[in-house]
Amino acid sequence: MVTMTAPTPDSDGHTFSPDAGALVVDRRSGEVGVVMGRVGTYVQLRPPRGGREWDVPPEDVRMPTPAEELSAKVAVANRRWGR
Repeated sequence: MVTMTAPTPDSDGHTFSPDAGALVVDRRSGEVGVVMGRVGTYVQLRPPRGGREWDVPPEDVRMPTPAEELSAKVAVANRRWGR
């Protein structure tokens, strides 16, 4: 497991340091992603349903709202069931 050591502020100004596997949001695009790790100074995210990773500066990563988290989990479940 890759652990991020640089804390990242969320929308309330609190800092968090998401571990690999955490669900987060790219503030620039609004896309939800799963933290895969770090490459240099960037956080690498992958769509919850799978796909290509993308790099995000740590300051542009935030915790998802409950609605964003639920939506991502439903999308994963729908893919599992072929919908």
